[in-house]
Amino acid sequence: MANRRLSMRKIKEVLRLHQEIGLSERQIAKSCGISRSTAQDYLKRAQRAGLSWPLPSDLDDAQLENLLFPPIQPIAPENRGMPSLDYLYQELKKKSVTLQLLWCEYKQSNPGGYQYSQFCKRYQKWVDKLDICLRQQYRAGEKLFVDYAGQTIPVQNPLTGQIQEAYLFVAALGASHYTFAEATFSQDLPSWISSHVHAFEFFGGVAEILIPDNTKTAVTHPSRYEPDLNPTYRDLAQYYGTVVIPARVAKPKDKAKVESAVLIVERWILAALRNHTFFSLSELNQALSQKLEDLNNRSFQKLSTTRRALFETLEKPALKPLPEKPYEYAEWKKARVNIDYHIEVDHHHYSVPYQLIKEQVDVRLTSSTVEVLFKNRRVASHTRSYQKGKFTTLNEHLSKSHHAYLEWTPSRIIRWASKYGPHTEKLITHLLENNIHPHHGFRSCLGILRLGKSYSPERLEAACALALHIQGYSYKSVDSILKTGLDRKNVLLETRDQQTKPISHLNVRGKDYYQ
Repeated sequence: MANRRLSMRKIKEVLRLHQEIGLSERQIAKSCGISRSTAQDYLKRAQRAGLSWPLPSDLDDAQLENLLFPPIQPIAPENRGMPSLDYLYQELKKKSVTLQLLWCEYKQSNPGGYQYSQFCKRYQKWVDKLDICLRQQYRAGEKLFVDYAGQTIPVQNPLTGQIQEAYLFVAALGASHYTFAEATFSQDLPSWISSHVHAFEFFGGVAEILIPDNTKTAVTHPSRYEPDLNPTYRDLAQYYGTVVIPARVAKPKDKAKVESAVLIVERWILAALRNHTFFSLSELNQALSQKLEDLNNRSFQKLSTTRRALFETLEKPALKPLPEKPYEYAEWKKARVNIDYHIEVDHHHYSVPYQLIKEQVDVRLTSSTVEVLFKNRRVASHTRSYQKGKFTTLNEHLSKSHHAYLEWTPSRIIRWASKYGPHTEKLITHLLENNIHPHHGFRSCLGILRLGKSYSPERLEAACALALHIQGYSYKSVDSILKTGLDRKNVLLETRDQQTKPISHLNVRGKDYYQ
């Protein structure tokens, strides 16, 4: 009460000094010990209330306070027109939309509505009641979360009754929670890539970012800051124009969306199918598809909408379009170019330009093609062959002057072989002459000659002699002879020089008996 009387006394003094004495606002503030802005505010309030000096004699302090500081009539919450919180939640998922922009739009249609701080407070209080996966804000078309469920599904062989466990791949979009699931018999790289392709086709588009867990299928070397992606997975991302950003190690919140989706799929789909017996993977995936349709059409518990509705109206238009053809699975390998300017891939030999001898190259393998890249530039392409030990050679990889660039030539190899002996030289010559290109026999020849370092030259010569006798024209034959020690048993001399003597026995009738 004393403070109130003191305040009214100062307000009266401000009015007196201004209207009776004629002091400026700065002088009044200094005289009354208040700020200039406070003095200015008092004078403006008195002007709006129509007060002049001297004040009426019957005007007490309470009446003066009501004139200068009229009570603000509170606006009922129902009259403030707070927009639907569901609407705000969905609008914030759209690109570049902020809560401040939504508040400005709200105030334009509701001038007496909540101020920005109260507007944000009421929205945040509502959001805090949502599940953690719903509370996280994701832009439409921004992120796709992928992972395998921990629970497996048994599939029974109808003939043998044997049970094989199937793994469940789950993909969920960040903004709409729209979910895809597929069962596979393996979590290997081909299955992982195939499930991604099927997920993209299911969604009809691709998100800007793929967020997998740090599974070895996706991430070769996990790291919190610079994870090393599997080359095939990176190839898939480049083909679809997206990027892979794995969840950080030991950071479950990074993948809360897919963790929640996995949990929901296990509860609403796998639990519902627990009493079903599946006899094939296709039968299982068909049942999953039907249950998935129900899940995506089911309303949220705390949102008056469905996953499908959000997807169709919000997320699908923001996804990147699919390419004309789906991604063809490709594996990446590294290979060293041999001196015969061929690389070996799955036991088949493919030619590359001879200038790349002894260089390391990257090889991209699909079911039908073999691409060779050197420093990220394609240097060779072949139709894939599954014939082991055979050669695929392109003429353009051969040059009339290539001998000038090669360290090894057929004549040099033959000269090296002659140092071991005539049989070694003859075997090496046979290998070089019985190939379409002499260089196709380089590998076998060098392998045979290098056996002379592990065994003595005399043993290698003996082994080559025996190989020629039994027509074993290969590195494996010579290597086997040396490992088993057949070259030491004089098998060749025994079979060539030993004369077989007639057997004399009472039970042997002889040739005269049959005449």
